[in-house]
Amino acid sequence: MALVRCDFFSEVLGLSTSMTVLLPQATTGQIGLTGTAPAGAPPVLYLLHGLSDDATTWVRRTSVERYVAELGLAVVMPQVERSFYVDEHHGNRYGTFLTEELPEIVASFFRVSTRREDTFVAGLSMGGYGAMRWALTRPTRFAAAASLSGVLDIDAAARTDADRAETYRRVFGDGPLAGTEHDLLALLARARGRAVHLPRLYACCGTDDPLLPGNETFRRAAADAGVPLTYDAGPGGHDWAYWDARIQDVLAWLPLRPAPPSTT
Repeated sequence: MALVRCDFFSEVLGLSTSMTVLLPQATTGQIGLTGTAPAGAPPVLYLLHGLSDDATTWVRRTSVERYVAELGLAVVMPQVERSFYVDEHHGNRYGTFLTEELPEIVASFFRVSTRREDTFVAGLSMGGYGAMRWALTRPTRFAAAASLSGVLDIDAAARTDADRAETYRRVFGDGPLAGTEHDLLALLARARGRAVHLPRLYACCGTDDPLLPGNETFRRAAADAGVPLTYDAGPGGHDWAYWDARIQDVLAWLPLRPAPPSTT
C-alpha cells in the first residue's frame, strides 16, 4: 500500500488541515505482505478518529494498513480536532467540511470510486458518533457504516460526562440534545419505515467500556425503528487493543464487491 500524508487548505474551515490516506498497490515482492489493487477506481473507507486523536492515529495504533492491503481498499483518515464531526456551536464548520468538501477534495486528489456501493465510513468513540451521524444524515452516500465504541447516545453523554462538559457546550451549545439533528436516536426514529434506503449499520462496544449503556440504547432504538443493525458487545474496554481487533471484524463485514485485480 501507499501511505500518503496530505496537508491541504479547506475553504469551508478557512484553514489548512490534514488527512492520512492509504492507497491500494498491487505487490508481490514484499516479505510477509501481498498487496492488491483493483483494475478500476478502488472502493474507499472514511475512517474517523476519536476525541483525543488526529489523522495519524489509526495507522500508529493499529495494523489497519496491513489489514486492508489484500482488500484493494483505499482508506481516508481526516482530521477534525475535537469537533464531533459537526458544525460547532462555538467554533468551525467541521460537519460541512466532512460531508460536503472532503469527498470532493478526495475525489480530486486521488483515484477512488465515488459510487455509493463502493463507499463506507467507520470510526471509534467520537468517530463512531461521526460515522453514524454522517450515514444517517447522508444515507445515499454510503453502502455501510460502522461504529466502534461510539458515543451513540449523545444527549446522555453530554448530560453525564462532567470531565468533558465544556467540550460538549462548545460543540453543541447549552440546550438539550435529545430530539435534535445531533441525536442519533432521533435520527433512527425518523428513519422508521424507510430503513431500506439506509446503509448497512454495524456497532460494537466492549463490555468494560463506560460507553456501553449508550451503545445498548442505540441498539434498542434501532430495533424500535425497524432499522437493521449488526451489533456486538463482547469483552474489552475503551482502548486500542479492542479497536485493533474490532477493525478487522468491520473490514470483514463490509460489503466489498469482488473485483478483478489490476494487470499493471
